[in-house]
Amino acid sequence: MPSPSQPFPPIARALISVSDKTGLIDLAHFLTGRGIELLSTGGSAKTLRDAGIAVRDVADYTKFPEMLDGRVKTLHPLVHGGILGRRDLDDHRAAMQAHGIAPIDVIVVNLYPFEATVANGAAFPACIENIDIGGPAMVRSAAKNHAFVTVVVDPADYAALRHEIESHHGATSEPFRRRLAAKAYAHTAGYDAAIANWFAGQLGETFPERLLVSATRKETLRYGENPHQQAAFYVERGALRPGIATAVQIQGKELSYNNLNDTDAAFELAAEFAEPAVAIIKHANPCGVAIGVTLLDAYRKALACDPVSAFGGIVAVNRPLDAATAAEIAQVFTEVVIAPAIAPDAAAVFTAKKNMRVLVAGAMPDPAAGGMTLRSVAGGYLLQSRDNGRIRREELKTVTKRSPTAEELRDLLFAFVVGKHVKSNTIVYAKDGATVGIGAGQMSRVDAARIAARKAIDAAQAAGASAPAMRGSVAASDAFFPFADGLLVTAEAGVTAIIQPGGSIRDDEVIKVADDQGLAMVFTGMRHFRH
Repeated sequence: MPSPSQPFPPIARALISVSDKTGLIDLAHFLTGRGIELLSTGGSAKTLRDAGIAVRDVADYTKFPEMLDGRVKTLHPLVHGGILGRRDLDDHRAAMQAHGIAPIDVIVVNLYPFEATVANGAAFPACIENIDIGGPAMVRSAAKNHAFVTVVVDPADYAALRHEIESHHGATSEPFRRRLAAKAYAHTAGYDAAIANWFAGQLGETFPERLLVSATRKETLRYGENPHQQAAFYVERGALRPGIATAVQIQGKELSYNNLNDTDAAFELAAEFAEPAVAIIKHANPCGVAIGVTLLDAYRKALACDPVSAFGGIVAVNRPLDAATAAEIAQVFTEVVIAPAIAPDAAAVFTAKKNMRVLVAGAMPDPAAGGMTLRSVAGGYLLQSRDNGRIRREELKTVTKRSPTAEELRDLLFAFVVGKHVKSNTIVYAKDGATVGIGAGQMSRVDAARIAARKAIDAAQAAGASAPAMRGSVAASDAFFPFADGLLVTAEAGVTAIIQPGGSIRDDEVIKVADDQGLAMVFTGMRHFRH
């Protein structure tokens, strides 16, 4: 018999047991056409037999019936001995011959649809019954003995299997078997991770003892944040949240690492609002956000906040994109546009901008939904629940002598939501449902307030306005004012009302300064740090 490095004899026997029947008939026709005996189970055997393909039931092969509602069918020495037996060891061959164990050369197996069952909202018992046992056991056995056995878990590899067999005189090559073995172990690991994570959820464990992450590579990127960094985009197994992971790119160049990160930030921000909304993002920070009567109205207001920074930015909308708004967006160099849907005439507008990436997400994410976010640190990970905190008007606490007007309240709540999506420290100025100045990512809240005011002044000058829009605006702070100096900067900028979490030991001092300036101020009791 050959050693793993020597030429193999032609494949004589294959076992097929799949839940995903994609490409199964064509593959089986190919295998039987090469004289390969097929063993199979349950639904797979029926599918093959209905197609007129000769197949032998595993129960007939083992002389042991499927039992316990199909829980036991391939867990048998004739199956696992045929998979695990080493063809290069005399004692293995002798044991196989003594017990009538024939080699099984190819395993084509994919597993019970556990994740689909969970996603469809099945009850606990149904989910348990869709945990595969025999399938993973065969896959792992074949992957361990890949020196002699070819294991295929993905219909996408059927064509490569056919090519290998044709190119190697009815056998497969060792590098091919090793590559498929690695894929097989990743397949079963992901499957087990899905089960473990589901169990943790059933037990109410937000932070289980062992963190298991399973994702599938969607694409290898040209580079990471910088050209000297490598990168790839992975999609979480069973991901249901609409957004960058579900989006279909209908136009434009390949998305970069930074495009993906920024587009995710833009779409999540646009999803926060019930009204037609537009978010323009640059380097993961908003440079303009607005709500309006229409998307076109919202886009114009968002662009007016910082038209200079919007150049080369990302635009996200929370409504199906119409042609009029698309035409307006197309007037500014834009890297990416993402929408839940895009009208055909709107898509046609973008065809003249061939490098612009245009994405259709299919739906909007629910900003109030739970879920977890994960980021890496040196040697580990930080896991936390998604920031889905939202403040209702009745939860606001007015702490100044003057209460905000109804118009100020609307803008205060709008600004506070925007601030949730801006890197800390941040100050956001807003007026009439639009940002008019954003100070992002500063070490000092005073500097954030000054930068936001400077942005508003620059935008006014660019538009030829007589006064910056921050005059008569409101301001939102993502965290409390530790001193009154930051609040004074907003007052000097011309704001009339402030929204902030409160909670500083100097709150009384800050409230007094607000009263002295004639400002209305409300506390939320909730902060929105974003790092």
